[in-house]
Amino acid sequence: MTVNLEVAEGVATIRLDRPPMNALDIATQDRIRELAEEVTHRDDVRAVIVWGGEKMFAAGADIKEMQVMDHAAMVKRSKGLQDSFTAIARIPKPVVAAVTGYALGGGCELALCADIRIAADNAKLGQPEILLGLIPGAGGTQRLARLVGPSKAKDMIFTGRQVKAEEALAIGLVDRVVPAAEVYEQAHAWAAKLAQGPAIALRAAKESVDAGLETDLDTGLAIERNWFAGLFATEDRQTGMRSFVEDGPGKAKFG
Repeated sequence: MTVNLEVAEGVATIRLDRPPMNALDIATQDRIRELAEEVTHRDDVRAVIVWGGEKMFAAGADIKEMQVMDHAAMVKRSKGLQDSFTAIARIPKPVVAAVTGYALGGGCELALCADIRIAADNAKLGQPEILLGLIPGAGGTQRLARLVGPSKAKDMIFTGRQVKAEEALAIGLVDRVVPAAEVYEQAHAWAAKLAQGPAIALRAAKESVDAGLETDLDTGLAIERNWFAGLFATEDRQTGMRSFVEDGPGKAKFG
């Protein structure tokens, strides 16, 4: 398999494993979607890490595979490409991308689908599709602009340049930069902590933010309001409030 899944103590790791560059060919894209759907529905998964291994996140699509595709072939494939990445973005659980080495093209687009990105100090991210006479096709023009703003996104997309970890942190493309040897460890620590949290409230928070960003403020507030009120029907809400009253903040043990 070019992508593997490991689950332990509530944390799932979706591991890209197509050396040497983790090129995202069609089979790998489809496998990403398959595993995203699996962790979405598994009750024993409460947080997710997307990782490419110690040396490389993903250096982009399989260019040799794409080179032989004509317009008609890509019209048929492009939605499947986007759907594979969107499946990661739609996982209703906390998702962290552990970025080592290169995250370019489709690799960068895959990282953009996570809720946060923890990057190695030697990581390089970018959308170099323009250098092939193309534009990003797996969400890069949309998710990148929403994350870092349209001007910075256009600069990256227009030039195709690689952004080093320090600049990526400064513009908000990644959320934390750590030594390369600590990337997975820190991503796992983030995921493991949230795996112990209130699962339905975490889902509510994620869906409220994501759905709210796609609409106007009043509609976003309505989404938030409905989730907020609905959480009063959950056992986790009872546990959290009871623990707060009896033991103080931050000590609740959620099931």
